[in-house]
Amino acid sequence: MTTTGEEHEAARGGPWWWARWRSAVLDGALAAVSAVECAVEGVPFARDAGIAPVVGVVFGLLAGSVLVVRRRWPIAVVLVAIAITPAEMGFLMGVVGLYTLAASELPRRMIGSLAGMSLVGTLIVTFVRVRQDMARGDLTLGDWFVPFASITTAIGMTAPPVLLGLYVGARRRLMESLRERADSLERELQLLAERAEERAEWARGEERTRIAREMHDVVAHRVSLMVVHAAALQAVARKDPEKAVRNAALVGDMGRQALTELREMLGVLRSGDGVRGGSSSAVPAAVEVAAAVAVSRAVAEEAAVEGPCLSDVEELVGQSAAAGMVVDLSVEGEARSYAAEVEQTAFRVVQEALTNVHKHAAGAKTYVRLAHRVSEIAMQVENEPPPEAGSASSARLPSGGNGLVGMKERVVALGGVFVSGPTEAGGFRVSAVIPAS
Repeated sequence: MTTTGEEHEAARGGPWWWARWRSAVLDGALAAVSAVECAVEGVPFARDAGIAPVVGVVFGLLAGSVLVVRRRWPIAVVLVAIAITPAEMGFLMGVVGLYTLAASELPRRMIGSLAGMSLVGTLIVTFVRVRQDMARGDLTLGDWFVPFASITTAIGMTAPPVLLGLYVGARRRLMESLRERADSLERELQLLAERAEERAEWARGEERTRIAREMHDVVAHRVSLMVVHAAALQAVARKDPEKAVRNAALVGDMGRQALTELREMLGVLRSGDGVRGGSSSAVPAAVEVAAAVAVSRAVAEEAAVEGPCLSDVEELVGQSAAAGMVVDLSVEGEARSYAAEVEQTAFRVVQEALTNVHKHAAGAKTYVRLAHRVSEIAMQVENEPPPEAGSASSARLPSGGNGLVGMKERVVALGGVFVSGPTEAGGFRVSAVIPAS
């Protein structure tokens, strides 16, 4: 059964400009998350700007809550996200705003212009921030890293939401077009069925008129003759018996002829009703088949994406080495395969630990150890103090608790043990043991 345009419009029961309550709840949740994010990011912004932190928090709440009108005014959301990009705020609002903008019915030229503005803004801000970090010594990579990080970040923050929005918008327009075509086809089929019924009714009326004429011309004529001969038979029955017998035989012949013609006429009438009944019943069947074809939908299958495994750790270490880290990988025991969730968790622990070394102890030599044991797998990532700013790096370690918490949650969920903390030498160590089954 198709959903007509009238039924589709009647299903719109959301508040204000939302078509459904579910959309309103989703936008409200996104706006709340964006407001919290901007409020948190407003604290360092206020500190750098030399104003009260509460001002930065209030500013962040107001800016982040703009995301609630993304369906109504997507251009305003994108412009606000671009405006607060120099303050390093509104990353969620920028991504969701670009997606909504690209999925809207706005002209492609306007979408491209705003996406380009967002790309340039992110590129400039990232370039300046990375350059400042390298000037302060927080990053010890080569000069090539500044444009690389800027371009990669700008494209990564702009291209995916825009491309996804364009795809979703095109798919939505296609579905609307198919729905309109289905509605139009259904209306046309209904009109054809009504016209067919009218033609059938007209044909039945014409046939009734024809049958009435045939009955009058054939049967009534024979019966009239029979009445005349019966009256003559009554008049001559006593006077001329032979003539009466002939008249009686003539009346009998006329009666038999009238009966024969009546049977033939009724037979034609019955066959005509059968033909009309078959053609009339064929109309609804054709309507149902055509409507079913018009509203058929194709189902796309989603391909499953395979997660990382322990065999990818060597490549991961190689990537860190290529990024300038002095890293040593050692593997103990005989390597074997584990459950998919175990290998993915072990890989993520090593990956997050190396990421923390890049962030908090750039330039420090790092040791990665994997141990394949009988019933478990153990991993340890330990870095030495940074060559230049070891104390500063160590001071920043407590503030990087989110990654450590995530690693611990992964390991504990599999029944393992996770330990992390600074070493006596001034470095940092991350250790985890995960059961093999």
